[in-house]
Amino acid sequence: MRKQYKPTRLVHSLTLLGVITAFPAMAQNLGEVVVSASRTEQRSFDAPAAVQSVSRDTIQSSGPQVNLSESLNRVPGLTILDRQNYAQDLQVSIRGFGARSAFGIRGIRLLIDGIPATTPDGQGQGSSISLTSTDHIEVLRGPLALLYGNSSGGVIQAFSKAAPKEAEVGYQYYVGSYGLHRADYQFGDTVGTVGILADYSTMTIDGYRANSFTERKQLNSKLGFDLNEQLHVNLVFNQFDMPLAQDPLGLTRAQLMADPSQAGNGASTYFVRKTVLQNQLGSSATYTLDQDRSITGRAYYGTRDNLQYQVGTPGPNATGAWTGLNRAYFGVGLQYNERAVWSDIPVDWAAGYEFDRSREFRQSGTAALGQKTKTTRSEDNQSENSDLFVQGSALVSDHVSITSGLRYSTVRFVSDDYYPVSVNDPNGSGNVSYQATSPVLGVTWHATDDLNLYANYGKGFETPTLAEMAYKLDAGNAPVGQFNTTLNASSSQHYELGTKWTPTPKTRLDLALYQIDTVDELVVAGSGNGKTVYRNAPGTSRTGWELSASTQLTPHVSINASASMIDAHYSATNGTTIPSGNKLPGIPQTSLFSELAWTSEPAGAAKRGGLRLAVEMVQAGRIYANDANTESADGHTVFNLSASQRWNLGKGALTAYARVNNVGDERYVGSVIVNQTATPPQSYEPGLPQNWMLGLSLNLPI
Repeated sequence: MRKQYKPTRLVHSLTLLGVITAFPAMAQNLGEVVVSASRTEQRSFDAPAAVQSVSRDTIQSSGPQVNLSESLNRVPGLTILDRQNYAQDLQVSIRGFGARSAFGIRGIRLLIDGIPATTPDGQGQGSSISLTSTDHIEVLRGPLALLYGNSSGGVIQAFSKAAPKEAEVGYQYYVGSYGLHRADYQFGDTVGTVGILADYSTMTIDGYRANSFTERKQLNSKLGFDLNEQLHVNLVFNQFDMPLAQDPLGLTRAQLMADPSQAGNGASTYFVRKTVLQNQLGSSATYTLDQDRSITGRAYYGTRDNLQYQVGTPGPNATGAWTGLNRAYFGVGLQYNERAVWSDIPVDWAAGYEFDRSREFRQSGTAALGQKTKTTRSEDNQSENSDLFVQGSALVSDHVSITSGLRYSTVRFVSDDYYPVSVNDPNGSGNVSYQATSPVLGVTWHATDDLNLYANYGKGFETPTLAEMAYKLDAGNAPVGQFNTTLNASSSQHYELGTKWTPTPKTRLDLALYQIDTVDELVVAGSGNGKTVYRNAPGTSRTGWELSASTQLTPHVSINASASMIDAHYSATNGTTIPSGNKLPGIPQTSLFSELAWTSEPAGAAKRGGLRLAVEMVQAGRIYANDANTESADGHTVFNLSASQRWNLGKGALTAYARVNNVGDERYVGSVIVNQTATPPQSYEPGLPQNWMLGLSLNLPI
């Protein structure tokens, strides 16, 4: 890399965070409502957990609304490695959970309008969220997230915009570097008690690297209505269609230094790519018994077809490879909420049951020139979870509240291998089930109206996913397609201390310290030719802190900042070749985001228009690419500039956006492929050099 990571960057950045609280606050809304921590609405400041909410304004001003990394990079403890590879999706981790994922999101619970976007085995895709119609996103970290069940190292919950009270249409269009074209069309209205929202968006991009062209189309629609005064129903249908996403693969260090825009070995030769089509229909209904009691039910059904072409076996008789996944999934849930007074103690509690099931038909084989030539694998993979949970909080005195919860989970996996059995292809059928009880206990001291301190403990678990069970290592240490039921579910102990402080009405600081000890954590044993094999690690440990701060310096100037540090390492080896103390790969050791913004109109002004200018600093520390810690990428710091101008048009508005990212044109690694087994390893996915974006958004009543 051209620029070496320097510890002083983080020191200077933390100094900036310290300066934030020295200025008076003027006009910033710090009382946002969240639901993730307690399953009921409450102020973020009162939630006894590390939870942040990212608003609609932030989502829209952070980029073309294609990737979660645009707006969630400001959440401490959450890492999104933007690999600029739409065939593999973003690498998302919370406190290190999910960092090992070769593709998509795992280890983190993903929900959209209360409906799971994570399958029973713990897999999800960030692309499932239609950012153009998202009102806000909540990110929950720490022990309370464990009450969401299997693979809940954290929770990301997105909420679609509410239907407008009067009919309106919206249009957005963005252009940018590397052939980016992004369009979005929206319609919303309320007819009587029925609210309607429909959003359709398209995106194409040539990509910075060779073999990275992508085309995506997305529909998100929501219908909300009241059947009577007590019963409210939401119907949601969304479709994600990606007819083509080329995969540029990873680069060796030599390739990275020579030309980061090139594709990895074999990407163009084998026409490595992916196609995806996902449809999902869901419904949720809330029946209000009275002002203190309600019942909420949900049900959903979806399908996902995925076809991926990969680099095949190298050598003189080299061939390409393909994998096809056809998934059907559904789920139901029921939850009861009540606010009550027990022996003069106010209590807010919830209890419920959730069942989810996914059935995935998996095929794979060889390919030539990017077309199927032979089928060598055919099997039926199934996963399901059945969970009971209860959680609640009680204000035991004027200054002390207690939060507790318990979840009992059963997760089952079944694989039926339909391919003929031979010496070279042993039967891949099998089944395995996991059970776990996840308790959580927390105490909050409400020291003053402006200061809360809390301590939480939780025990969580994480099963392997169907994708992680899809391969084993053969005698030559190469991945082979055989269902791997030897993997154990990991078990983790979470400890957290935190505080939330509002020294002035419009200034807020959140600080969280945590320790996580895990046994049987699932880590990458080897990855090559698009196939990744996993194993259990004897023991890992994570220690870290997270800090976020915001203030309004003047009516026109605001600062938002966040910083985090994590020491994630192997704490036990038990005869494995990984030395105790080695860092877990895929996890940046430090991260920082800060934004200084100026607006021509004062904060809090009604229907605020005018000009907004901002400068951002985004920093990430060193990240290791393998367990041996012999491959790593230096830390980096990039600066981004953004501007927007809003013109109010009666009840409508026209807004223009402009951004320049990586102003200094720093050359850096955006993400790494963990434990890549090629020689030399193709571990590195370069970040974008200097790039730009222009956008226009129009909303008009009709």
